[in-house]
Amino acid sequence: MCGIVAYIGHREAYPLIIKGLKRLEYRGYDSAGVALLTDTGLNVYKKKGKVSDLEQSLGEEQLSSHIGIGHTRWATHGEPNDRNAHPHYSHTQKLAIIHNGIIENYGAIKLNLQNKGYAFHSDTDSEVFVNFIEDIQKETYCSLEEAVRLAMQEVVGAYAIVLINREEPGTLIAARKGSPLVIGVGEGEYFFASDATPIIEYTNEVIYLDDFQIAVVREGELTVKNIENIVLSPYIQHIELELEAIEKGGYEHFMLKEIFEQPRSVKDCFRGRVNADEGHLVLGGLREYLDDIAKSQRIVIVACGTSWHAGLVAEYVFEELARIPVEVEYASEFRYRNPIIKEGDVVIAISQSGETMDTLAAIELAKSKGAIILGVCNAVGSSIPRTTHAGAYTHAGPEIGVASTKAFTAQVSVLTLMAIAVARRKGILHEDTFRRFLFELERIPEKIEKVLKNAEKIKEISALFSEARNFIYLGRGLNFPVALEGALKLKEISYIHAEGYPAAEMKHGPIALIDEDMPVVFIATRDQSYEKIVSNIQEVKARKGKVIAVVTEGDKLIPTMADHVIEIPITHEVLTPLLSVIPLQLLSYHIAVMRGCNVDQPRNLAKSVTVE
Repeated sequence: MCGIVAYIGHREAYPLIIKGLKRLEYRGYDSAGVALLTDTGLNVYKKKGKVSDLEQSLGEEQLSSHIGIGHTRWATHGEPNDRNAHPHYSHTQKLAIIHNGIIENYGAIKLNLQNKGYAFHSDTDSEVFVNFIEDIQKETYCSLEEAVRLAMQEVVGAYAIVLINREEPGTLIAARKGSPLVIGVGEGEYFFASDATPIIEYTNEVIYLDDFQIAVVREGELTVKNIENIVLSPYIQHIELELEAIEKGGYEHFMLKEIFEQPRSVKDCFRGRVNADEGHLVLGGLREYLDDIAKSQRIVIVACGTSWHAGLVAEYVFEELARIPVEVEYASEFRYRNPIIKEGDVVIAISQSGETMDTLAAIELAKSKGAIILGVCNAVGSSIPRTTHAGAYTHAGPEIGVASTKAFTAQVSVLTLMAIAVARRKGILHEDTFRRFLFELERIPEKIEKVLKNAEKIKEISALFSEARNFIYLGRGLNFPVALEGALKLKEISYIHAEGYPAAEMKHGPIALIDEDMPVVFIATRDQSYEKIVSNIQEVKARKGKVIAVVTEGDKLIPTMADHVIEIPITHEVLTPLLSVIPLQLLSYHIAVMRGCNVDQPRNLAKSVTVE
């Protein structure tokens, strides 16, 4: 989950690496460091805290170099401090490494190295890795490149690494297994990073390194090999990513920008796929598998976090429209519980980053059992799209804020399109119903814009509850997953304890928590459960709970009961989550800001969970 950046070429490496680390800081911000190869040798500079703390600590120091590596850390092995920060020297300080991932058998390797006289100066598995590479080179008299290849055959776990060598000033070596690594290809220069965001300012030509591949830049030439030492011809891909997309664009935080981008991001999900006037719904990435999905007896959705909540919405939508049984699994549990997967089952993997380790492992398990694997992902060129049989990109654009917002609505949008397409292929949706769905889908972006116009009112409500210690979120049917997502957002960025429940389950336990100090958020839109949720609101009010209700525009009843009401436009019941989640995102955002929390970089979290 750490972020890595490296550069070799004609530019000054230090400012480029620092800028790149700032763009990758959403991947981790416990500590930061750089290693530069200069006339005075291989020098490592690192600091606990954010990249800006590292930059400030170096002050006006002259750090001129055309080759360097950098790292921003999310701590796994060893607490966040200066000595556990990356890069790490090898025993002789001939090598320095940056590493994203976890080496599972580092303990046994470390003990063996200690028995050989190696001393360690951190608690990290990464320092073990670099010393293991150095030891292999020492024992076998091989090249550094060969030592990396041999080490890859012995270490267990996930990694993306870049090595710099004091004795080879024109060389960088990188390798990958399980953790993402992209190489930017410029004119006589190369960029390495965890994703493309630090690269796009300089080049749009990239190579996505695959598992068990090694990349070597030596004297301006790039060579890519596999673990069998066979030279490969890497595919250079042109990425369509604009620099403005990863800047704040005048907003105070990335999260707020991304909330307000949702009319555009949802429209981009539909662009080229939905044409209501012509009655077309096209999902090109699924064309070859649409019949297989329609014939399937079961769909299993695997995901983590916010993506899991999007999967829960999809369960309701697929079962309602396509009449196919759906199970939604936490990827982290699915991969370890010997699940029953049969040939012909459809497994849909959802991930914003396309690099979620647990989800990737779940895909491999399901694929080995003969399932059809589909991906719903935002990051073009990431691991999940390359691993699945087919799928659909969400086209939400870069999401920098750690707490996911536009990724959720984009995922729900794409999953809804999939369900409608399958229902249409099965003949369940008749032409008039199908067209009504398409017309309503096309109106969703403008309806999201209308919800966002309530932002000031939601901010005022937030001010009343910014000091609350607990929240409960309640919803029924399709809005139950939205309640879970609202609670997660509040927990993530404001550090207020919050729980989401099906509204009917409140009286089976959580109602014991209701008192005059408990804010209860109801997603209470007009649907088939409306009368029931009205009763649930009355139960909370009878116990003096403070009710914040998200209701359908024009509702006359619930405003007479609730303490605070936020309206959303009328839409088809199946599409309601695309609107009802927006007020909850804004509520959590404003509460977190009022509490003085770091909205974009909440404590202990990182954007892409590329470790177990």
